[in-house]
Amino acid sequence: MGFVLSPTLNLKDLLALALFFLGADPSDLKGLAALIWLFWGLFLELSLLFKVTYWLCLPVLPIFSNRAIQLTPLSQYVVVGAVEDYPSTLAELEARFGTERACRDYLVKLRWPEGFICPRCCGKSAWTTNRDLLVCAGCKHQASLTAGTIFQDTRKPLTMWFRAIWWVTAQKNGASALGLQRILGLGSYLTAWTWLHKLRRAMVRPGRDRLHGQVEVDETYIGGLEEGVRGRQTETKALVAVACEEDGEAIGRIRLRQAHDASAASLHAFVEEAIQPGSVVHTDGWEGYAGLEAKGYIHPVTVLRRSQQSPAELLPRVHRVISLLKRWLLGTHQGAVSLAHLDYYLDEFTFRFNRRKSRSRGKLFYRLLQQAMAVEPAPYKALVGGTLAKPRNPNT
Repeated sequence: MGFVLSPTLNLKDLLALALFFLGADPSDLKGLAALIWLFWGLFLELSLLFKVTYWLCLPVLPIFSNRAIQLTPLSQYVVVGAVEDYPSTLAELEARFGTERACRDYLVKLRWPEGFICPRCCGKSAWTTNRDLLVCAGCKHQASLTAGTIFQDTRKPLTMWFRAIWWVTAQKNGASALGLQRILGLGSYLTAWTWLHKLRRAMVRPGRDRLHGQVEVDETYIGGLEEGVRGRQTETKALVAVACEEDGEAIGRIRLRQAHDASAASLHAFVEEAIQPGSVVHTDGWEGYAGLEAKGYIHPVTVLRRSQQSPAELLPRVHRVISLLKRWLLGTHQGAVSLAHLDYYLDEFTFRFNRRKSRSRGKLFYRLLQQAMAVEPAPYKALVGGTLAKPRNPNT
């Protein structure tokens, strides 16, 4: 029996051809039934193989879907090798972060620069849901990108937050709540005030390095004139301790902190918090600084009353910073700074002063956004109460 192949073969011819290769007679019904049974068995085997493969691959299938993201170390957007990536101009910011998705992708790589880590099982793969929650591929735990940051529970879009942060860092002399309200078109002054205080809590990097080398230390009072008090006595003013690194004739980094009083306990606590042991701490002759040598500091003292030079000449750097601080408080904030929130205004001044030589406003934007993802949330009740921002666990 022979077959002639033609382009017009129908189903009957194909079945006869298959039976011929199987050694069966095409006219035999048993051979036809055997062929059908063979194809049916092959179909069942393929179906079972497909089901087993599907269930084995189910945990990782969402990673390859359109809504999924695979979080890998060393993001191509934020950190490429040792190069930090950030917008350099306002036009670039608008073009790059014009959508919520772009903002969220950037924050993902800021919060987990070494790749996503599940807070429950430490898994490193996840996908996103329609509600923008990150679902761990291992334990299915749902994590929120903004939970545990200053953006937690915000009702405003992230695109507006990005523009607020850019505007705050782009202002050389600082930002006021009224100015932020106007620039963003916010309907409430309270919203602008709350946003600024949230950002001020992120202006101190958790675990920042202490000052070292030659450091000048002094204290000053912030507030209006008082009657009936003398010397370092005060009833309504705030005492602010100031430390400045010496950088030749210039000023290096600074640290500012409100002190409870001018006692040795308060001033020593500030020095230990701000300055690395072994450094040279240059102060005036106030008795509150006595005993710093016992805590590991080299302590030269300049007694101002015995010198014909002014304090600004004997301790020039720290007095220059004090003058700039008071001018900034009066100029940008019109002196309307609550003593309950003074520490956060001091943090903002420190943030701006220590980065005054930065050539790119975009880098300040990047640093503030990076630190905003590393501190605990600060709801309005905590802001009014004046609680300190705490560093967030990087694995959450």
